[in-house]
Amino acid sequence: MLIAFASAKGSPGVTTTVNALGAIWPFDVVVADFDPAGGDLALRHRDVHGEPLDPERGLLSLAAAARRGVAEAHMAEHLQTADGGLDLLAGVVRPEQLTGIGAVWPAMATMLKTLPVDVLVDCGRIVPGTPLLPVMNAADAVVFVVRPGIEYYAHLRERLRWLAEPLQIGKAGSIPVGIVLVADSGDTASARDLDRLLQHDGHQVTVLGRIADDPKAAGALAGRWNRRIDRSLLVRSARELSETVRRLAQNHARIPSRS
Repeated sequence: MLIAFASAKGSPGVTTTVNALGAIWPFDVVVADFDPAGGDLALRHRDVHGEPLDPERGLLSLAAAARRGVAEAHMAEHLQTADGGLDLLAGVVRPEQLTGIGAVWPAMATMLKTLPVDVLVDCGRIVPGTPLLPVMNAADAVVFVVRPGIEYYAHLRERLRWLAEPLQIGKAGSIPVGIVLVADSGDTASARDLDRLLQHDGHQVTVLGRIADDPKAAGALAGRWNRRIDRSLLVRSARELSETVRRLAQNHARIPSRS
């Protein structure tokens, strides 16, 4: 299954959410960094020997392979295993590196979707004209990460309106869209309030739940703190969220492809 994660504004925590979910995902998983503004995941992690990850091995090498028509069987050549066991497809360092990818986005999305593992894709901030629309169209679910606040909600609503046609949101067999809130552990009202707002506007999307706003655990996950985080609010909330996210995608994955 292919699950695309995105934001509608700024940096609400998409990368941390994808990183946390990938670290505890209950099935075999690959985390792919497709952020058009430049990826962070490869910069946050080291390999099993403590060395930096290779930025040329990942999205860039996969795009080159897709242009040559290389099959998904060779996907392992483009993945790197971070210390801790997470399999990563490293993103670009600079936005201009995306220039030559263009026409092969659909082929790369198909390659990822047909892998025998779950794939979590960090799509970064999505705006009209994004090159990642083929990835989102191939996904079994699209999940927006948002923080509480009227400015975040306003941008989210605009993105949902824009995506309604390309993703056929609300139509039979359409790609399901979920929302994850990055919120304090004591915030029990924001998810409910956002759900009411979106339903009032007629958006047929699902508020999936909350990922804890836990900066210290997020730092530890990225290797900046040496502390155990198994019982942190971030990891505990990710475990709860993973079941809901996978269920959303799984329901769509069972539906035959649209003609």
